Amino acid sequence: MADLPWYIAALVIFVYSLMLYLGSYRVNSQFFLPAVCSGDGKKKQIAISFDDGPVSPQTPELLDLLKSKQTPAAFFCIGNRIRGKEALIKRIHEEGHIIGNHTYSHSAWIDLSMTSAWKHELAATASEVQRVIGLRPRLFRPPYGVTTPNLAGAVKQEGLVTVGWNVRSLDTVIKEDGKLYDRVMRSLQPGSIILFHDTAHATLRILPSVIDDARKQGYEIVRLDTLINEQPYA
Repeated sequence: MADLPWYIAALVIFVYSLMLYLGSYRVNSQFFLPAVCSGDGKKKQIAISFDDGPVSPQTPELLDLLKSKQTPAAFFCIGNRIRGKEALIKRIHEEGHIIGNHTYSHSAWIDLSMTSAWKHELAATASEVQRVIGLRPRLFRPPYGVTTPNLAGAVKQEGLVTVGWNVRSLDTVIKEDGKLYDRVMRSLQPGSIILFHDTAHATLRILPSVIDDARKQGYEIVRLDTLINEQPYA
């Protein structure tokens, strides 16, 4: 690059930096590690998933709703929220839902972690889940959907399957029920994985309509492991 004009070199650096940024912040880019972000587009099936639990009272209320609608889901849990909520974790499992790994701390600075720190985050959550239900989660979702080379190394060493989404509800940002519902429903397609959060109150309010109207459109709501054809536990 020594022979290139400065502005060409600057442009190359900018484009490369942009690629790294987009690759890191879009789990479906597959930039640093493979991630399953949808199911078979030939089947009119979708899956519902929740991040950031377990929390009270929202997670129990979601479970009540899912039970009343006979709808399976996946809960990607934060490890440090499990202790003291063992009965809730057992309930998630016993009612037929999947429990996935969403790291132990979900720290705002987690993306700066080295591989060894990532391994601790993943292993600690897996151990907490295994302590409660006797099974070790195999499905992992990165916090914020951000991926890094260090995370990729830890995921490979822990033998996990990274799961993203292709319908991001933005329920942690959108508070208006109508806007949230419209965003989810207009994004549905065969094979969709919908990302919700236990912590979002608006999700609890719109979820009955999302389930009912998706079924009216001919969608079958299946468990995440069925949609992506992966074993949920090691």
